[in-house]
Amino acid sequence: MAKAVVVGSGPNGLAAAVTLAAEGLDVTVLEASDVPGGGTRTIEATLPGLLHDECSGFHPLALDTVFARRFDLTAHGVEWAWPEVQYAHPLDAGRGGAVLRSVAETADGLGPDGASYARIFGPLTRHFDAIAEEFLQPMTHVPRHPLALGRFGLQAVAPATWVARCFRTEEARALWGGVAAHAFRPLGSPMSSAIGTALGAAAHRFGWPVAVGGSASIAAAMIELLHIYGGKVETGVTVTDAAELADYDIRMLDTSPGAAADLLRGVQRPRVARAYRRFRHGPGVFQLAFAVEGGIPWSYEPASRAGTVHVAGSLAETVEAERAIERGRMPERPFVLLGQQYLADPSRSQGQIHPIDCYAHVPRGYEGDVSESIITQIERFAPGFRERIVGRSVRSPRQIAADNRNFGGGDILTGANTPRQLVFRPRATLHPYDAGAPGTYLCSAATPPGAGAHGMAGYWAARRAMTGLRH
Repeated sequence: MAKAVVVGSGPNGLAAAVTLAAEGLDVTVLEASDVPGGGTRTIEATLPGLLHDECSGFHPLALDTVFARRFDLTAHGVEWAWPEVQYAHPLDAGRGGAVLRSVAETADGLGPDGASYARIFGPLTRHFDAIAEEFLQPMTHVPRHPLALGRFGLQAVAPATWVARCFRTEEARALWGGVAAHAFRPLGSPMSSAIGTALGAAAHRFGWPVAVGGSASIAAAMIELLHIYGGKVETGVTVTDAAELADYDIRMLDTSPGAAADLLRGVQRPRVARAYRRFRHGPGVFQLAFAVEGGIPWSYEPASRAGTVHVAGSLAETVEAERAIERGRMPERPFVLLGQQYLADPSRSQGQIHPIDCYAHVPRGYEGDVSESIITQIERFAPGFRERIVGRSVRSPRQIAADNRNFGGGDILTGANTPRQLVFRPRATLHPYDAGAPGTYLCSAATPPGAGAHGMAGYWAARRAMTGLRH
């Protein structure tokens, strides 16, 4: 029986492990932390009994993928739940915009911009299954759905500020800017619309669901599947040299490209090593978890029913904040992404005390304390929020990187979404998972299709590894 090892137990590492084990390989996952899961860990960060997602909290692209259809995680404990409002963007004076599952209902709430919104997201939503199939794999492939992909690409390649010109009201422009900011890119840069277009259409096709009991249930389901197939996970094991993996036929690395180059020093082809060391990381995040009595008193009522709230103000403010962090400067009013997962999953709360997970976009490796800026931003749109806080927990970019080496400098995407890396991550090649050493493959979010708990990078990397093994 061929043997495979997976270094790292994030969702991509576990997806690779399950995929290989299902093919009959003897699979071992080695995890440096004492707790598996990577970006799908759930902890009691503030008060006992309150469940906080440590990184990924919403999973719009995890429900219907090649991996999800082959390996039914719901049969192994994952239960999905949806908030009433998928995401909202409050503005001053109780105004704002909100996205519901229905394109028509969302458009109705945007007044004079409703028709424009429906023209953009209606066709994308109707064809989203085909579109997602195309972008949830390496971009360097012959598309099966060229017309659907072309429709998506026409908007995805544009700067987000250009797409914003389709809207006349500040509410619609801000709503679009908030979802586009998930790219961690200046909104005036080419292809800065790609992530927002995908996530916006996914909100209508699949919603932005949470995993009941926390995102850790996703990792737990994959580990259960792995055990069923005969694989195992070993925690507290740090791998520092390729020689430690010499006994395995396949070596899967759920690591950043730089960490892979360090591990493979001396055995990796020089050209690949240089590309891995040139791989660009993006801005970081500063995380705050809150325990809030009675929830957040949003002035814009739909935000009180939204799983995700983009706390950033106007489109102009979002544009300026994202431009500042790209230039290494901390904005006075940062973009804050706030999760109210308990609205979909009340089991995370304790009575009237509710867990809130949020982070601010900050320059990569930022050393300052952004706690007060985050609280001030939330208080701006939810007067009285500060008085409701009964517990909090902070994680700086340095702490985030210490907890997960893939997130260097606090970069939770494991790589900047530059135009080049959106298409060719981690390097320009027809085989992006090949790590430049025999039988060795990179399977982290630094490979296509990028960040997310969908596990698709691990799945495609494992498929590539099996092809190599057969040959």
